[in-house]
Amino acid sequence: MTDYGHDLRFGSFLTPQHQNARHVVDLAVLSEEAGLDLVTFQDHPYQPAFLDTWTLISWVAARTDRIHLSGNVTNLPLRQPAVLARSVASLDILSGGRIDLGLGAGGFWDAIEAMGGRRLSPGESIQALGEAIDIIRGIWAAEERGALRVDGTFHKVRGAKRGPAPAHDVPIWLGAYKPRMLRLIGEKADGWLPSLGYLSTPTLPEGNAIIDEAAERHGRDPREIRRLLNINGAFGTSTDQLQGPPEQWVEQLLPFVLEDGVSTFILVSDDPRTLQTFGQEVAPALRERVAAERRSADTPTGGVRPAAALAERRAGIDYDGLPAALRERAVEPGDHEFPRVRSTYLWHGSPGLVLRPTTPREVSETLRYARAQDVPLAIRSGGHGISGRSTNDGGIVLDLGALNDVRVLDPERRLVRVGAGARWGEVAAQLAPHGLAISAGDSGDVGVGGLATAGGQGLFGRSYGLTIDHIKGAEVVLADGSLVRADAEQHPDLFWALRGAGANMGVVTSFDIEAAELRDVVFAQFLHDATDTAGFLQAWGEVSEASPRELTAFLILVRQGGRPIAQTYAVWAGDDTERASQALSRFLPIAPVLHQNAQLLPYAAVVAPTHQQHDGSSAFRGHGGLVDHLDDTTASVMSGLLDRRDATYLQVRTVGGAINDVPAEATAYAHRTQNFSLFAAVRPGREERAEKEWRTLPSNGLYLSFESHGHTAALTSAFPPATLDRLRGIKGVYDPENVFRNNFSVSPTAGSVG
Repeated sequence: MTDYGHDLRFGSFLTPQHQNARHVVDLAVLSEEAGLDLVTFQDHPYQPAFLDTWTLISWVAARTDRIHLSGNVTNLPLRQPAVLARSVASLDILSGGRIDLGLGAGGFWDAIEAMGGRRLSPGESIQALGEAIDIIRGIWAAEERGALRVDGTFHKVRGAKRGPAPAHDVPIWLGAYKPRMLRLIGEKADGWLPSLGYLSTPTLPEGNAIIDEAAERHGRDPREIRRLLNINGAFGTSTDQLQGPPEQWVEQLLPFVLEDGVSTFILVSDDPRTLQTFGQEVAPALRERVAAERRSADTPTGGVRPAAALAERRAGIDYDGLPAALRERAVEPGDHEFPRVRSTYLWHGSPGLVLRPTTPREVSETLRYARAQDVPLAIRSGGHGISGRSTNDGGIVLDLGALNDVRVLDPERRLVRVGAGARWGEVAAQLAPHGLAISAGDSGDVGVGGLATAGGQGLFGRSYGLTIDHIKGAEVVLADGSLVRADAEQHPDLFWALRGAGANMGVVTSFDIEAAELRDVVFAQFLHDATDTAGFLQAWGEVSEASPRELTAFLILVRQGGRPIAQTYAVWAGDDTERASQALSRFLPIAPVLHQNAQLLPYAAVVAPTHQQHDGSSAFRGHGGLVDHLDDTTASVMSGLLDRRDATYLQVRTVGGAINDVPAEATAYAHRTQNFSLFAAVRPGREERAEKEWRTLPSNGLYLSFESHGHTAALTSAFPPATLDRLRGIKGVYDPENVFRNNFSVSPTAGSVG
């Protein structure tokens, strides 16, 4: 008797008759409406009475929202494995992770051969299936380095490019009855999918035994392999198997779960009422009975990690002690989602565990758990993480990406609540219908939490100020796991510190921010020949400083085609196109213009939502700095970095204006005199020389979000002495053990803050 403890799933097995194509699609939609988990279709490409199964699956995927789809089973001899892998992955991405893969070795060889397939013996077909599985999984392994090579007897790939990876961990189920096929399941597959009516020898228990023995022989836990079963039946009054009322079905299916380990029942039927009854009456009742029996027998349930994934676990983390509330969304090395969450925009990471809480209380639980582990902790809001502190090697990453709600709390006060895990493009899109905007960064892919605790230099900052200047309150999880609100009345010292040094004080889960009334902006882009780089920088700086506050300009300098090219992108905060044109036109005579463009756009179109894959592959590290003017020395140092190719690109952001209206002591970000924020992307191998040059800049401050070098030096540049002393006192109150030490650590001092 074997119950593998898998969650129960229920599906339909539909006939893809082309003469009534709408009917089979309607049955698939009905299956979803009836609460079923899976729709499957026969796959006989040589059968002219049938629709092509893969085309049908694609069509049904577009007509449904939740239900998973699969062939039952896909005819491998007429499906080239590498192309099938890409087809499955593509549709899985398009459908939001709803495609599963049932595979068969082939059986109707006359028909297969008539369609151009190669006739194989039973043994050859099984070998071919094993080779195909290797190719399919190899194509899906997009994160692996190097091209895919499989030198099989029947299937070969010679340097195929990998990818795309499916949206979810697509299971491969095999339709199988004979021992050799069952052993292949134990070795390579994720599920066994026979039909009850065809099972004789081996029986279900005998088949399970063969699969389990093969799995163990190949270092796998048999519980990794789901047991599915196609069943036939009708609802009536007979006492025969699966011919009676729903409650009788429940009693007759229960032993298949508890004794034979079946966890997915797929009903072969094209009758709407039968499918509805199966999904709405049998499925929930059987789930309830199985849950009760499992509780009574104390049966282990849930997913089972493959042995290969277990081997990738890192020392110092109690994986078994992970709280239940966090387990479902946790990502470990070896998980399908790990390549998507391990790294940031610039930094390649290899954390031992990524936890993705969905509520502030789960953030608290995550933090308490992480503190009990003997590994580093990184906090990630979901954006770029240029400084490199939002991933690590072997530690825990607390990823706030699920806390991404954006709500207008008070339209009259323009008060907006923004989750720390949102990205600024999403914020702009949500606020646009209300005629509101928040100046924050220059890319929609930037995360809210990191920017809104560091400062927030944005595309209309000279008229609006920094993002932190408009924060009215924040919800924070402190180092001890407690949840507090910080604002001008509650925890005012913490509130002060959060605006500029927040990463040192706690985990902010949401911000209340006063937005600006802003709908359309004038967005301009200029491309200049910057051959005289130093001269261009000085002239550009003078025009920027003299511009009206409504205009905020950013500059990128690169070498292209052997010469320096300067790209200006500027935002006029409003729809006054005449004044905007006058201000923007002053940039044109600075140097030869290669391209110019200006247009009236919604601000949300300028920082449009994007979700780039952050894989840490960008080969540079960053230096940041703040200067009052782009003077001779600054221009000379910057141009030298570009001319010598020590930097791959340079960026200059105009600040000043409304940013400098705020008193230096008002927030932990104390730099309220400078007009420009600088950034250099340093080329690998040039770090030492570039850093030496960078130190000669007349910089009198630092914006930490753009700095990836030198903790101690960066800290004292980012915070003036009085600011740093006050921060250390506040740190001593709210994080005396320096839990949040991974982000340019402010060391705590004992005592209370007045």
